[in-house]
Amino acid sequence: MTQLPHLVSAALDLPDLDKLAPTGATHPPRILILYGSLRPQSFSRKAALEAERILRHFGAETRVFDPHDLPILDSAGADHPKVRQLREWSLWSEGQVWVSPERHGSPTAVFKNQIDWLPLEEGSVRPTQGRTLAVMQVCGGSQSFNVVNALRVLGRWMRMITIPNQSSVPKAWQEFDQHGRMKPSPYYDRIVDVMEELFKFTLLLRDRSDYLGSRYSERKGDLAAQALAVASGAVALPVGAAAESAANDGANEADTNTATRPSSAARTPSACCGSACASNQS
Repeated sequence: MTQLPHLVSAALDLPDLDKLAPTGATHPPRILILYGSLRPQSFSRKAALEAERILRHFGAETRVFDPHDLPILDSAGADHPKVRQLREWSLWSEGQVWVSPERHGSPTAVFKNQIDWLPLEEGSVRPTQGRTLAVMQVCGGSQSFNVVNALRVLGRWMRMITIPNQSSVPKAWQEFDQHGRMKPSPYYDRIVDVMEELFKFTLLLRDRSDYLGSRYSERKGDLAAQALAVASGAVALPVGAAAESAANDGANEADTNTATRPSSAARTPSACCGSACASNQS
């Protein structure tokens, strides 16, 4: 560890192919579908239902969340029935499909409100992290990719694994019949492509999402919280942990003593740049 003196060895994981072995889940992939319009003839809803039919044909178990009656963020508590349903369904899911119309070059407020109600973390639970994601949009005019690009940013922020393929349906009012079904076209074929890819990626990653989403910084934070709880007497040190902690402390001390130390001038921090600097030095 002399070359990496700042690492906390107890929090470090050495990536190993064996750790990526599937656990053998055999249940149908669970896919949550969100859409972004409240209009009675919502084309994002029609596209979402078309995607659901394809996923069910592949063998997925699906749920389509209805955004009606979901309150605007912070206008109600997290115990609101629609908020609870959205969060529970997100936890239930192993993959998601996001479909939004384009409004002024971006996803609609109806769609964004759903994502805003999903916390990155609640206690030790992360309702979106590690889940696969497919992004789609419908357009009233010519084809655009503003929304799918924005949804990819949202998916990354929510720590999801967004598949490479995507769908953008231009002049959506021409692409559905009077029964709400999508007409045969290259745009329909693209939705089939996207759902097929999502299904494959979900099968590939769902057994491995916990390991793939495990982060050094979060494990380090968990260890620090545990140490604080032990120091305060709130919890007892787990059996065997004391010896391991002592061994790690001894190894880290030896690394520190044998490593080349910079001069005092080099150790003097530059002028602080604010909260980010304080966070980096903590």
